[in-house]
Amino acid sequence: MSFENRRVGTADRVGMAPGALLEDTHSVPAQIELIHYREHDSSAIDPASLQAMQTAIAAHDGVTWLHVQGLPSKAFLEEMGARFGLHPLLLEDIQSRDQRPKLDEYVEHLFAVFSVPRWQGDGAVLEQFSLLLGDGYVISIHDAQSDITDILRARLAQSSSRLRQHGADYLFYSLIDLIIDQIYPLLETFGGTVDELEERLVTNPGHRALPDIQSAKRTLNQLRRQLWPTREVISHLIRGVSNEPLLEAGLRPYLNDLYDHTVSVMDMLETYRDTVTGLIDIHLSSVSNRLNEIMRTLTVISTLFIPLTFVTGIYGMNFGNNADSPFAMPELRWYFGYPLILSVMVAVALGMILFFKRRGWIFSRDRF
Repeated sequence: MSFENRRVGTADRVGMAPGALLEDTHSVPAQIELIHYREHDSSAIDPASLQAMQTAIAAHDGVTWLHVQGLPSKAFLEEMGARFGLHPLLLEDIQSRDQRPKLDEYVEHLFAVFSVPRWQGDGAVLEQFSLLLGDGYVISIHDAQSDITDILRARLAQSSSRLRQHGADYLFYSLIDLIIDQIYPLLETFGGTVDELEERLVTNPGHRALPDIQSAKRTLNQLRRQLWPTREVISHLIRGVSNEPLLEAGLRPYLNDLYDHTVSVMDMLETYRDTVTGLIDIHLSSVSNRLNEIMRTLTVISTLFIPLTFVTGIYGMNFGNNADSPFAMPELRWYFGYPLILSVMVAVALGMILFFKRRGWIFSRDRF
């Protein structure tokens, strides 16, 4: 179980001016899709470009949505900043790819950054999702190869879609809701992994248990660190409904519901956090119990040999050479002395084993 947070370009920004953009370092070009929709229709604009988007926005008829799948090039970001009057620091946040979830308010638009968690292989990956809300338009940039917005396109294709009946702020909300929904499958997968680890600890604790627990704890802490600020962003949006012209008052119930979802996610994270912390205690208890069981076995073996060693020690003194001495060992001259002593030793050993068994110290099902 591992965690991957793709920090690309962070070290390269050392010494650069605030708002400066890095040169392109990615080999896969970003995919751009432009959709314009109204209450009665929805259509994709081809070819998709920032100029075509500006033309659609200028018509003041419906909502224009530009979605970028992948990290856009430096030239695209510079053009987007010039056409929409975006602050250079905003463009830098889009390109950084490791931003903490946040919400920035500007004069003519809202800018939000979220983390989209996804389970890949045996670990979690965080992908940055940037959102820009303006007057009649939304720009979304998902720095990943897998597209999660297909479901919104399918909803836009339906004539009765609620998306068509609302403005750009509702699309902005719908994208955030889609991002939050991506967290639940990951947490379910993570929960299954934690349950399997807990069962393995109880049934067969092995030497690999502690590294797996530490990996799960590290993954959970990093997820919590990235997802916890999401609740602050939603809370900020709820407060902004009253004084933000880009957000309609009718959006408040939807944002409240979204806030409830984030609280639910945080509760799940806290539950798993407590569970993983408890796994460490279970592991330490299991190791301690195994050590106690080993020590018990060694103690029983040692205890069995104490009387046997005592008997062999006495007769090993061999004080039987002087036949005239009243203190000589007469057993040494017995014809069946040797097998008799062996029989006594076996009887003592069997008696002790029976005693230990009745006490539940050996052959007991109630092990530690």
